[in-house]
Amino acid sequence: MTARFGFFVTLLIALFNAPGASAQISDPSGIWLTQAGDAKVRVSKCGAQICGVVVWLRDPVNPATGQPMVDDKNPNRALATRPMIGLPLFTDMRASGPNRWSGHIYNADDGGTYVSNVSVSGPDSLRVEGCVGALCGGETWTRTRR
Repeated sequence: MTARFGFFVTLLIALFNAPGASAQISDPSGIWLTQAGDAKVRVSKCGAQICGVVVWLRDPVNPATGQPMVDDKNPNRALATRPMIGLPLFTDMRASGPNRWSGHIYNADDGGTYVSNVSVSGPDSLRVEGCVGALCGGETWTRTRR
């Protein structure tokens, strides 16, 4: 029985240390549903950085105007008319450790840009955090197939 147990442990170690085993977990690329379920964000590699772009909204039309949602909370009036679909969220988001990227995130709900960390915590779980000074908050996004 000890020989079988040793073989099993060796097999598990080999599987977890195989090339690509950790790469699958640490790759943030894909489409992620926000914790509130109101938007989907496509995360992709952009050179040494990762990019995040809004690709879907639960409510894509502004009920007040009947027009597609725009970035109307942006303090830069020149950017306040850009569509929400296609809106870039990450700036300078670079690797800062295993399964972790740091940079800035744009919050379209209030028009602010915040210091941010993004980390992969599992194959279908992305933790997104933002800070203003010492106050930090975050949410967990879930990988979607579309």
